[in-house]
Amino acid sequence: MTSSPARIFGLRTTLVLVFAFLYIPIAVVVALSFNQGGLPTVWSGFSLKWYASLAGNAAILSAALNTLIVALVSTAIATLLGTLLAIGVEMRRQYGSGLEALIFAPMIIPDIVLAVALLSFFSMLDFTLGLHTIILAHVVFNLAFVCSVVRARLKSFDWSIVEASADLGASAVTTFRRVTLPVILPAVVAGALLAFTLSVDEFIIAFFTAGAGRASTTLPMQIYSMIRFGITPEINALSTMVMAVSITALTLSQRLNRGVIGQ
Repeated sequence: MTSSPARIFGLRTTLVLVFAFLYIPIAVVVALSFNQGGLPTVWSGFSLKWYASLAGNAAILSAALNTLIVALVSTAIATLLGTLLAIGVEMRRQYGSGLEALIFAPMIIPDIVLAVALLSFFSMLDFTLGLHTIILAHVVFNLAFVCSVVRARLKSFDWSIVEASADLGASAVTTFRRVTLPVILPAVVAGALLAFTLSVDEFIIAFFTAGAGRASTTLPMQIYSMIRFGITPEINALSTMVMAVSITALTLSQRLNRGVIGQ
C-alpha cells in the first residue's frame, strides 16, 4: 500500500516534534553551560568559566572520583559475573521462563523498589553504608544488562567448536581463552560500556545505599544536592560533562552491539 503525501508529512512532523520534545531541553542545558552570566536562563555571552569553576570545586572533584570508582569497580564485577552467567545459561540450551524472569528482574523492577530492597538487605546484614554498598547495588542491576548483551551474541555461537577444542585435548580454561572469548569479546566490551554508562548516571539506588557525608557522594547525588538551592550555570556545566561521558560510552556500546547482532 502506497502512503499518501499527507500521511508521510504527518508522520515526519510527529517524528520531528517527538525528537524536539526529547532533545531541545538537553540542548538548552548544554548551551547555557557556556553562559557568561550568573543567571542560568538568560544568555549574556560565551564563556568557559563555569567549567574552570568545576575544576576548583573540592566537593565536585570528590564526587567525580567516587563516581569513577563506583562505575569502574561495579562494571568490572558485573561484566565478569554477567558474562559467566550468560555462558552458563546458554550452555544449558534449555531453560524455563522462571530463570529468564530471575535474570531480567533487576532490569524490570522500578529503581525505587530495588533501592528500598537493597537498603533493607544491607540493614539486615548490619552493613555500614558507603561506597562499597553502592558498588554492590550497582552490580545487581548492571549484571542483568551485561548478561543480556552477551547472550545476544551467544545465540548464534557454534558450540561445536568448544566440543572440538575439548576433543583435541584443550582444557576448559584454554578453550575459553582461545576459542570462546575472542568470539564474544565485542559483546563483553559492549555490555561493560553499557554497565559503565548506567552506573555513572544512576541516582536513586546510590542515594538509598550511600553512607553519610562526602565520602560516598556520587556526581548525580552532588547535582541533586546543588539543585535544591537553585539552578546555576555551574550545574549546567556539570550536567553537560556527565552527559558527555554517558553519551560517549553509550555510543561505543551501540557500535559494538550493532556489530555483535550483525554477526
